[in-house]
Amino acid sequence: MHILINKNYLSFNKYKVKCAIGKRGIGYKKKEGDHVTPKGKYKIKYILYRRDRIKKIQTKMKKIIIKKNMVWCDDPNSRQYNKLVKLPSAFSYEKLYRRENIYDIILVLNYNMNPAKKNKGSAIFIHIAKKNYKKTEGCVAIKKNELLKVLKFLRTGTIVKIGHQK
Repeated sequence: MHILINKNYLSFNKYKVKCAIGKRGIGYKKKEGDHVTPKGKYKIKYILYRRDRIKKIQTKMKKIIIKKNMVWCDDPNSRQYNKLVKLPSAFSYEKLYRRENIYDIILVLNYNMNPAKKNKGSAIFIHIAKKNYKKTEGCVAIKKNELLKVLKFLRTGTIVKIGHQK
């Protein structure tokens, strides 16, 4: 089972939806913060979600509820680089529990994990798109109702291909 992503669309089986990608397009990630969505094949590790905002998720994937103290370490100097961590942290991180809804559902891709290479980039997610599909920092984003539909069909081992044509 595959999810295919190009610069305009995320497609899954016969389902095709508009998506947002990184400000600098799809390509080979050079470094942390370069705004590139990394080309390649990835697995979905697990799903993070806000239980206070998403009442019911239908999926066979592993789910983790986002708590206020959960963050994603984006600091290459940390041993926890590109990992889900709990506050307090002495290193730089990205908040997952936000007022805006983009992180109400997050599909965590296994980009730059096992082992994480310093400065190679962190936190490549499929998450909820902002209004007008505003470009991301490097993630892929689709509308909330579309993400909920895709979740129903995900299985452990679903492959996400970024930058591939069908």
